[in-house]
Amino acid sequence: MINFVNLGERGSLLDQFVSEIRSEIIQKDRMRFRRNMERVGEIMAYEISRELVFKRENIKTPLGVANLPVLEKQPVLITILRAGIPFHQGFINYFDNADNAFVAGFRKYHDDRSFEIKMDYVTSPDLTDRDIIIADPMLATGSSFELAYKALKAFGDPAHVHLAAIIASKEGIQNLEQTIPADKCTIWTAGVDDELTVKSYIVPGLGDAGDLAYGPKMSK
Repeated sequence: MINFVNLGERGSLLDQFVSEIRSEIIQKDRMRFRRNMERVGEIMAYEISRELVFKRENIKTPLGVANLPVLEKQPVLITILRAGIPFHQGFINYFDNADNAFVAGFRKYHDDRSFEIKMDYVTSPDLTDRDIIIADPMLATGSSFELAYKALKAFGDPAHVHLAAIIASKEGIQNLEQTIPADKCTIWTAGVDDELTVKSYIVPGLGDAGDLAYGPKMSK
């Protein structure tokens, strides 16, 4: 079974930011919506950092030397465009020397209004033996995370995969448990919802994160 961490169960300032992200009144302020997503990314970056490897170094101060733990190796930060951009920024704010990768994914709709997730752009550094963090605000069916993970495998086999989502569905978590190696993956979220609509939107969820952050788009 995949290691799963729901930070929303701990009771912290994170819950305040998530409540504002979900609020249909507060989320009308796009700048605040983006900033709250960024804040959640910052908190998750801190929490995930506690699972990474540190080494001790002697740090020279004006008055002496302090022996302190520092990251042994920066993770690779990955986001799925476009909704993931502000969430991803929160991780960059804390892992400020990390390498980054980007995946462009979209829903390809068919005439019957069914759809499939398509990936049409991936750029990444070498991921071999690296800890990677894939950040996407919503984990609905899990298809975007699964396809991103498979696409990124072309750039090397990572040491560990951290999947970070603000809101996840129970179904999406269960789907990923069937498709991604459990011993090399941790799912991080700030909330879990029970329901998915026929269009694979999470209920109560928060709506379309990309549209809320950047405005509506035309469907093709």
